[in-house]
Amino acid sequence: MPRRPPPLAFRALSQPSTATPVRSTIPPIIPPTACLRLGLTQHRAPHTSSPARPERLAATAAFARNAWAERRTSPASIIHHAARRAFSATSPTARDHHFDTLKVVQRLQQEGFTEEQARAMMLVLSDVIEESIQNLTRTMVLREDQEKATYTQKVDFAKLRSELLSADSSESALTRASHERLSNEVTKLNNRLRDEVQRTQSSVRLDLNLEKGRIREEANSQDLKIKETETRIEQESAALRERLEAVKFSTLQWLMGVCTGTAAIILGVWRLLM
Repeated sequence: MPRRPPPLAFRALSQPSTATPVRSTIPPIIPPTACLRLGLTQHRAPHTSSPARPERLAATAAFARNAWAERRTSPASIIHHAARRAFSATSPTARDHHFDTLKVVQRLQQEGFTEEQARAMMLVLSDVIEESIQNLTRTMVLREDQEKATYTQKVDFAKLRSELLSADSSESALTRASHERLSNEVTKLNNRLRDEVQRTQSSVRLDLNLEKGRIREEANSQDLKIKETETRIEQESAALRERLEAVKFSTLQWLMGVCTGTAAIILGVWRLLM
């Protein structure tokens, strides 16, 4: 629904932006004390009358008038506002209202406030809402900043993933190369060990065969020596037997001669005695 343009005097007081004001989706935050001071309640009828209505209106008007006077004529506020505009890091922009200011002023005028009081109360409400929104948005970020941060995080994650993949591939390649090198070394060691074992076995077999031949030759020589010894023993035995036979024969001959001589002596003696 199109909005009606505010009057010229109201434009000068509120200082709106040249662009069309956009309503915020954030509901206005009005302190309870401000609602009590302004006499704005949601469940109050628009034209109800009460005994304390004139006093309430007078107090509200006086409060709004004093606030507006302090806002316009206070040197400290003027200096603070000028310093804030002078030392601001961003370019000064027009004020952006978060509600329909003209409708609020008209509603206040319908409630019995004058135009100046309604404008002053509208400015107070605008300041309260602006301060509340600033307090809320102080801990928030823009969607563009969040998208930039998200994109940066995605880029960082993608870079980290690529680095991890490259590191993993390089580590796997190094591990594979080390495994192949170790496998080749183990194969070489196995071949060398097999050659050494075969060489040792062949040398041991050769030594055993040589030792067997030497032992066989020694056994043959010992057999020959034993046979020669046996032959010599047999020859010596035969010679001893022959000598024994000769001694025996000579002994028998000597005994026979002795016996014959003895018999002859005995016979001669017997003959002599006879």
